[in-house]
Amino acid sequence: MRILHVYKTYYPDTLGGIEQVIAQLCRFSSRFGDTSRVFTLSSRPNPRMIVRPEGEVYRSAQSVEIASNPLSFSAFADFPGHARWADVIHYHFPWPFGDLLHLAFARNKPSVVTYHSDVVRQVRLQGIYRPMMQRFLNQVDRVVATSPQYLASSPVLRSLPKAPQVIPNGIDEHSYPQPSQEHLMRWRERVGEGFLLFVGALRYYKGLEVMLDAAVGLRGRIVIAGEGQQAASLRAKVSELRLEHVSFLGRVSEDDKVALMQLSRGFVFPSQMRSEAFGMALLEAAMLGKPLITCEIGTGTSHVNQHGESGWVVPPANPHALHAAMQALLDQPQTALRLGRGARDRFQRLFTTQSMVPAYRDLYKEVWRMRSG
Repeated sequence: MRILHVYKTYYPDTLGGIEQVIAQLCRFSSRFGDTSRVFTLSSRPNPRMIVRPEGEVYRSAQSVEIASNPLSFSAFADFPGHARWADVIHYHFPWPFGDLLHLAFARNKPSVVTYHSDVVRQVRLQGIYRPMMQRFLNQVDRVVATSPQYLASSPVLRSLPKAPQVIPNGIDEHSYPQPSQEHLMRWRERVGEGFLLFVGALRYYKGLEVMLDAAVGLRGRIVIAGEGQQAASLRAKVSELRLEHVSFLGRVSEDDKVALMQLSRGFVFPSQMRSEAFGMALLEAAMLGKPLITCEIGTGTSHVNQHGESGWVVPPANPHALHAAMQALLDQPQTALRLGRGARDRFQRLFTTQSMVPAYRDLYKEVWRMRSG
């Protein structure tokens, strides 16, 4: 079966959670004989096609971006050929321009949408976009939510005439590097071990300012790996609060990320807005047997992390509760080990590619048969 994945951005331009889900789906669907392509936009589309381990990535030139929605004039010429090639088109929502491409050129193709997130921030534009969004979601064959929590809390998903299916995101641990002892030693010399770790983009919804407030008076080290628009303001806040026990590492490689997770005591993910719809970094930490601290925001973070089983779930934007949870992980190593074992067990049961990929393949076959008569 030929599967076309459609999303607004992709590797190597960006390194987000949705890109990771697409890569995992493409790579492990090939084990069943499927062929996958990715159609995306790029501000640097030279070459127009690149070959990655998960398949071919076709990049149309981005013309403009409006409210985090990239658009491309050349995509109107490029996309129809890819749509004709595909047996099934798999859209990754939200991307309003992708909705338009489907409605203009692929209405009769078997189609699946993974609904990764509501449109959260662009409130003023939602009134303009909503009619097209509803038409798109009503017209595709199947919509997938990535967690029961998001399905229950999203007004858009609850209003769909066809009930969405829940397929949690998954990762394959064998696709991750194994750091050498020398690599671990280099990081141990730089940041120590037994610290609390955050890995991810430094974005407005990640709750990192709250985490810095919670770090005041904390007995232990916090390591923050990642880059993003908030980097400068977060570093300024660290200086203002004199948080000498907080380290910023910037963007790190996959080898470095795994090494840091292995050396850490636990993983802190303080996202406080629904823009954080799942949290793929949580799966990586759980895969490595690390206890998790998250906030209750009614999204997939509370599907990955179960309070008392795999870590602790605290109220959002509450530095006192977050401080108490972080200090408890630092002060109670046996509790941290128990919760880490729970996180690892939950990962193996629910969040592997061995669970995710067959569920999507069954869905692909279902929608293909529906359209083929």
